Amino acid sequence: MMSDIKKYIEKRKQIDPEFGEEFESGYANFKIGVILAQAREETGMTIEELASRLNWNKSTISQIENNSSDVSISILERYAREVGKKLYLEIR
Repeated sequence: MMSDIKKYIEKRKQIDPEFGEEFESGYANFKIGVILAQAREETGMTIEELASRLNWNKSTISQIENNSSDVSISILERYAREVGKKLYLEIR
């Protein structure tokens, strides 16, 4: 059964294509940040430790994990590599 929120989102997407595009883009950015944070946490590494290893501010790590909308691919690759992962991109 679909929640009221999901129903609302689906209805808005149908009547407002721009909303749909913005919603999907925002969700994708949120999802990337969550995946990165999970990868870091799996290693047992704190934000402070990762920031130190990458020579970045911990606010940079936090920003990447909470809103990765304007993060370059090279930064995502460095982050992933430091937590023992590889970055793969897919165009559909």
